[in-house]
Amino acid sequence: QVQLVESGGGLVQAGASLRLSCTASGLTFRRYTTAWFRQAPGKEREFVAVNSQRTGSLFYADSVKGRFTISRDNAKNTVNLQMNSLKPEDTAVYYCAFAERVIVSQMRSQSGYEYWGQGIQVTVSA
Repeated sequence: QVQLVESGGGLVQAGASLRLSCTASGLTFRRYTTAWFRQAPGKEREFVAVNSQRTGSLFYADSVKGRFTISRDNAKNTVNLQMNSLKPEDTAVYYCAFAERVIVSQMRSQSGYEYWGQGIQVTVSA
């Protein structure tokens, strides 16, 4: 049974940093492309960042580029999202997502991913 468990969320002030982690079990971690999405209240879930298993390439949403960094630790079955210079508009529930086979054109789409974490709240106050 595949499980993805997120940790590290919370309430911070604008300008602060947070580090989210997502630890996987029940799958062969190194085979999977790993990504983060987020969903703000009243909005659709949106792409944040992805780390391609096949190429090692990293892609980011324009809104987080230069502030967020995605990384993975294959030895710990963990994907991280380092979030710096947080803004109130970063407030959302953040989800990690895993895909064993996803083409580049689908990496920013929810439909490209088979497994999802339960979500973790990040709140940034002004």
